[in-house]
Amino acid sequence: MERKVLGINERPPLTQWIPLSLQHTFAMFSASVLVPILFGIPASIVLLMNGIGTLLFIFITKGKAPAYLGSSFAFLAPAFIVIDKMGYEYVLGGFICAGAIFSIVAILIKFVGVSWIDAVLPPAAMGPIVALIGLELAGSAANTGGIVSVDGSAIDPQMVIVFVLTLALAVIGQVVFKGFAAAIAILIAIVGGYGLATIMGMVDFTPVLNAKLFALPAFTAPKFDLTAIIIIIPASLTVISEHISHQIVTSQIVGRDLVKDPGLHRSLLADGISTMLSGFCGSVPTTTYGENIGVMAVTKVYSVWVIGGAAVFSILLAFFGQVSALISTIPGPVMGGISFLLYGMIAASGIRLLVDKQVDYAKPRNLAMTAVVFVTGLSGAAIQIGEVQLTGMCLATIVGIVMGLVMFVLDKTGLSNDI
Repeated sequence: MERKVLGINERPPLTQWIPLSLQHTFAMFSASVLVPILFGIPASIVLLMNGIGTLLFIFITKGKAPAYLGSSFAFLAPAFIVIDKMGYEYVLGGFICAGAIFSIVAILIKFVGVSWIDAVLPPAAMGPIVALIGLELAGSAANTGGIVSVDGSAIDPQMVIVFVLTLALAVIGQVVFKGFAAAIAILIAIVGGYGLATIMGMVDFTPVLNAKLFALPAFTAPKFDLTAIIIIIPASLTVISEHISHQIVTSQIVGRDLVKDPGLHRSLLADGISTMLSGFCGSVPTTTYGENIGVMAVTKVYSVWVIGGAAVFSILLAFFGQVSALISTIPGPVMGGISFLLYGMIAASGIRLLVDKQVDYAKPRNLAMTAVVFVTGLSGAAIQIGEVQLTGMCLATIVGIVMGLVMFVLDKTGLSNDI
């Protein structure tokens, strides 16, 4: 019998809402705070704006699309270039313009519609693109977990033990736990892994002791420069491609076509407004988070009330330094073990899309599109556009669109032999 699902608009009781929301907070935390750490800015402002952005997303999508907006990694490379030449304030101006581009594209989609998605990205191309979201992140999970060798150095057996135990607890929880325990299996695995890591002496509580109990986030005003903007905005293509893929994979998970209702135009507009607001306040661009999509896939809890709860906790963390510092002490093997499962679930959702859409691989076109998209995304192939490099899932999306358009033209001209 299939486990009961907490639907998109269902509100859990407070005793369940808190742990379910915390589960999403833990899932997004390590990746979301890594971006400000790399930029050298306070994580508190990012946690604040991620939380606000997520609440805006829920409001703009009319509470119909469960998604957590976390820090985008797509802008790292161009942002570093601008920071070195001009300073972080000019990066913020570029972020605001990127958010404006998201919003403009969203308005165009409102009038053009979404029927073009099936034409330019048929299931044979979209399935592997969705799978690549998870597969691309698999190496990050393994590196975070400390189970791969870096520069030929030996792997720490303690890290492997914690990684394996956390992953095993999360997997077993999905199979063995019943009722509410199954819904918070990820949280239970994190707590269990964290406890083992503490016993093994792998947790340093110094950051907690040094952190302030209460502190206001630091805001930074943006500055605008045309050169900086030109360097930053090409990365918008990556986020737009990622957004479309995330909405499709989330639709598969929750069993509802979110691209049509509440509509891709609403979700992309929400992401754009969130990114612009973040830029004005000194934070980083936002994007729908694969980690939280993975949590929904594992737990079958899709409630926007739970996602909203995670956003509220993120906002609170921005003001309570010691609590945020405590979460940051969760060792890499714990988060790596959890991410290993979550990213794998996203990859599996791509395969599920192919099955649900009944893609016929007896047709050469389907076999060719899936093969080329997969190889493009996994081969390390890259295209340089100015200061931005398109690779991985983003490049695979572009290749999939080109192949989809070619197949569409061949069909319309009667040249196809497998219709």
